[in-house]
Amino acid sequence: MASPRFVVHEHDASHHHFDFRLEVDGVLASWAVPRGPSTDPREKRLAIRVEDHPLDYRNFEGVIPEGEYGAGAVIVWDRGTFRNASTDDEGESIPLARALKRGSATVVLHGKKLRGGYDLVHARVGGEEKNWLLIKVDDDEADARRNPVSTEPESVKSGKTIREVAKEAAGKATS
Repeated sequence: MASPRFVVHEHDASHHHFDFRLEVDGVLASWAVPRGPSTDPREKRLAIRVEDHPLDYRNFEGVIPEGEYGAGAVIVWDRGTFRNASTDDEGESIPLARALKRGSATVVLHGKKLRGGYDLVHARVGGEEKNWLLIKVDDDEADARRNPVSTEPESVKSGKTIREVAKEAAGKATS
């Protein structure tokens, strides 16, 4: 059986953010991460749960037209496979969907930019039900000095930055 996949889209919509998406039960469970994922275990990043997306969306890169939900440029900032490392209170492995329903999941990412363990914790920050935290696990892949959100802006699919994708689309619209 193939490993489940993840994708992180950089999305310049009404607010610039990163969409963290995990393949779970035939859909992409998704969170909007305003500051993007961190490789520093000391940083807790707000992750706002949004609607699930279809699996084929993991390859989407381009511009969502004005007037449509999520209008703006999108790049495949990172992608790869992951392993569910979620456990119950007794330390037994549990399915990812059940871990998310419980409000605490751990995944081990095998991406181009993001690697190692990440925890998703349903923290209800600010009293909001949709608010979670995305936290890098303190493992061999943790690196407090590395900041791929700012130092690695290119798409792993096309090599383009989000600005280049937006500019290219704007050029096509005017020609």
